[in-house]
Amino acid sequence: MSSSHQTWLERAESAMNRAYVPYSKFQVGAVIETVSGQVFSGCNVENASYPEGTCAEAGAISAMVMGGEHRIRQIYVMGRGKELVTPCGGCRQRIREFSDEHTQIHICAPEGVRKSLLLNELLPFSFGPDNLK
Repeated sequence: MSSSHQTWLERAESAMNRAYVPYSKFQVGAVIETVSGQVFSGCNVENASYPEGTCAEAGAISAMVMGGEHRIRQIYVMGRGKELVTPCGGCRQRIREFSDEHTQIHICAPEGVRKSLLLNELLPFSFGPDNLK
């Protein structure tokens, strides 16, 4: 495993381990590095009204915006299981809002990075802020 990924993986696992998932038991953590080097984390948070839960990526993005940042350099998303735990459709759009073609999305599990993608690979032909200019 790349030593450059190790710190990010530790942060993503820490976020994942804080997830509040009493119903699904499916923990997800996300860590964002902004273009200015600031770091923000999030975890998924469920509640008894299932569709009202919050994804880890959404939580990290919200923390980033509250911290005064608006550009994602890279994001690590971590979950357990044999399949890739990729951002849901809504979170792909949220990531798109604060990213550009150079933004890296790292799909991880506790054992390491499973796949790294650029934004356009994660969400090809996306609709974003540039479409509204």
